[in-house]
Amino acid sequence: MKIIIAGAGEVGFHLAKLLSYESQEITLIDIDKESLAYADTHLDIKVIRGDTTSISILKEARINNCDLFIAVTAIETTNITVCVLAKQLGAKRTIARISNTEFITYKDEVGFTKFGIDELISPEALAAAEIKVSLKQSSFNDTYEFEGGALTMVGLTLSRSASFVGKTVKEAAKIFPEIHFVPIAIQRFGTQYTIIPRGSTEFKRGDNVVFVTSEGGGEELCRLTGKSNREIKNVMILGGSQIGYKSARDLSDKGFKVKLFEEDKERAFEIADDLPNVLVIHSDGRNVDLLDEENIGEMDAFIAVAGNSETNIMSCLVAKSKGVKKTVALVENMDYFELSHSIGIETLINKKLLAANNIFRYIRKGEVVAMTKLSNMNAELLEFEVKPTSAICNKYIKDVDFPRSAIIGGVIRNGLGVIALGDFKIREGDRVVVCSLLKSIKGVEKLFR
Repeated sequence: MKIIIAGAGEVGFHLAKLLSYESQEITLIDIDKESLAYADTHLDIKVIRGDTTSISILKEARINNCDLFIAVTAIETTNITVCVLAKQLGAKRTIARISNTEFITYKDEVGFTKFGIDELISPEALAAAEIKVSLKQSSFNDTYEFEGGALTMVGLTLSRSASFVGKTVKEAAKIFPEIHFVPIAIQRFGTQYTIIPRGSTEFKRGDNVVFVTSEGGGEELCRLTGKSNREIKNVMILGGSQIGYKSARDLSDKGFKVKLFEEDKERAFEIADDLPNVLVIHSDGRNVDLLDEENIGEMDAFIAVAGNSETNIMSCLVAKSKGVKKTVALVENMDYFELSHSIGIETLINKKLLAANNIFRYIRKGEVVAMTKLSNMNAELLEFEVKPTSAICNKYIKDVDFPRSAIIGGVIRNGLGVIALGDFKIREGDRVVVCSLLKSIKGVEKLFR
């Protein structure tokens, strides 16, 4: 697949890096010499220095043979313009990064596809949505919703009190029949290996386990693992960035009581004017005495989305020490993910990873509706739509020659999520959620083409 990426910033570089691992033919365009030089020496890709809106530059990149064109520069108008040009010059599919989320809200009404833009993504909006879901599923480390929550992925670490520790998946299924969740991936404590569980796989204390749940499954998991899905009402946010602003707006609209710290005076007043239901405090939210004055100990959740990963991690640790149960940190450095989990921060948000997940589904074979990579695991979670030509169509799950290192987590049929076992028959139009190790993805894709 020939993919051209316009913009070698954080998102563009990360995308180029991940896509190059997939053995895709990648061309990266940017006007910044240093960004391109770093990408050229660290990645197996082609780089072109120049204005991304230049037609001659696009032709040099062989835009006429491009399967996927991704515009992720820091300037929204540039991304929209260059996608329009790319489509006119022969690109098969285009994706534009935007910051104005109104474009996404009204994309059908405006008809962006008529201009040549097939998809719009906003990393900031994706991050804000991820934060909202993480507060909804407050007991879990990682969350991801399919079809508005018809099926939900949740991750947690098994403690000694978990009812099924020491039991195999098959034994647990016999003891807890009629459950609404299924384990799809396990990472053993102290290892980097990802296990796709089978009936003989034993749950062990300290395992980081990812489940897919249907309606009611989250509550069942909480009971069986000794956790409580706490109701969250009082939220404190550090940072008035786009993510902080969107999170404060969305949460206050849902009835949460929100306090937001913003160090920049002008930005603080701007947010206060826009969000009258949010208490905006013009101050450095890292000040521990000030946090105490603002009753941080009474908060149900603390969300750190300032511009610095280290600041966000340290602020969450301070909040944790003050008794806040749920902490969420925006972390740009991917290397911090494992470290932050080990020191007690429940949820980590990474814009680059969210954007990459959103875009990755376009390079997968088959009708991929949604996908996400599992944090710290060598696995992907994909949602496929079953076509009449799919090899899996009209077959019982037990009769499908499914790769051993992949598993069906659930099926969405007519908007309802089902934990589908061996006797479930797949039909045309079903949306099937699959967890697969990277080595088995091509085998899974063949079943859904």
